Amino acid sequence: MKLASITLNSGRRVTLGSLEISSTYGGLLAGYPCARLNDRKLARLAKRPESDHPTCPVHLITPPRRYPEGKSGGRRPFGPVEELPALYCRGVFTSHCVTPNPDGAFDGSWLTVIWFQDDLATPVPDFAATAIADLAWDELAEDYEL
Repeated sequence: MKLASITLNSGRRVTLGSLEISSTYGGLLAGYPCARLNDRKLARLAKRPESDHPTCPVHLITPPRRYPEGKSGGRRPFGPVEELPALYCRGVFTSHCVTPNPDGAFDGSWLTVIWFQDDLATPVPDFAATAIADLAWDELAEDYEL
């Protein structure tokens, strides 16, 4: 099922086929968000998943980091509080092939994109389009065959 159809700034049309939305700090039972925690989270998210779409390439859009107490942040054991946006989204997008395909060997191209946002105030097609508008699809996506 197609969740959204989006035209990138490059003119390429992509389709959002699946979307996962999660709380950035869901499950953080103790401690506080800091650079070390955020770096580990971003590294884990940027890896190809072991189950859903394990062969699909993954691109993480680097999120902004906020320092509500300033970068010096007082005297905390793991450095200053560093916050990422409240939610992260993982969307699987498809499009026509990246490589010219005269023999029909490939069926299309795909890319899993992970981005962060503060809320869900806008409809899915709008927030997804805003997040991925500038993607360099031809450099990041890979062709696939069914």
